[in-house]
Amino acid sequence: MRILVTGAAGMLGTDVCKAATDAGFDVLAFERTRLDVADASTVEAAVRRAGPDVIVNCAAWTDVDGAEASPQAALEVNGAGAGNVARAAAGCGAWIVHVSTDYVFDGSKSEPYLESDPVAPLSEYGRSKLEGELAVAREAPEQHTVVRSSWLFGAAGRCFPRTILRLAAERDELTVVADQVGCPTFTAHLAGALIDLGRTRRLPGVVHVAAAGQCSWFEFATEIVASARLPTQIKPGATSEMPRPAPRPAYSVLRSERAGAPRLPDWRRGLDEFMALRVPVS
Repeated sequence: MRILVTGAAGMLGTDVCKAATDAGFDVLAFERTRLDVADASTVEAAVRRAGPDVIVNCAAWTDVDGAEASPQAALEVNGAGAGNVARAAAGCGAWIVHVSTDYVFDGSKSEPYLESDPVAPLSEYGRSKLEGELAVAREAPEQHTVVRSSWLFGAAGRCFPRTILRLAAERDELTVVADQVGCPTFTAHLAGALIDLGRTRRLPGVVHVAAAGQCSWFEFATEIVASARLPTQIKPGATSEMPRPAPRPAYSVLRSERAGAPRLPDWRRGLDEFMALRVPVS
């Protein structure tokens, strides 16, 4: 089986390429410098030449706050770009697995979001990702899986644990928001599920795939510092006290109501595996 991965140099894309290679598949890795998903003609030509059986689209504008200042740029990648990849996949008969986000929800629930819950993104980032979901469904209606996940962290890029470890090495005290709750998801765990969805399960439509359990950013940071045995004190803060350009959903825990949906380990296990890698902080 031949698997094409877009955004292959990113945090998730790196792990998807590794998972596919470890599974014995022929992997075609396209980082942004080789394939800009916003360029429709280039995407079509590259996919046609590659002839993949599955495309895992990890290419994305991931700067949540930056999207508030540059909504059109985010939309070109997350919206139109996703549609370009899906159209190319449909043209060569490939199944597309497209990665989306919990930020398509407004966070007003107090229990986990399911696939059937109404979407209502609060931010330009969330709106751009929702546009991508719609574009994928429109361009490849019979051969797509949209995977919503949450709070990704991994060894191959900037992420919350790396930031906390860096700051904790520099400071005696950190304040972290305690009123945003989600599912920190280790990209190595998610990567295997994405490959599985493209290879065998092929669930059509939207499916939620995130780590089991839930926590706030404050609880996550506390576990990170404890795991690293650092003396830094983590204090709980409120979102209102630490405003950011882009609004975040207060509660965005994801669970699946779909039969056959992949189930990931608890977020603490993901953190344990992340810490075991001894990733240098930056």
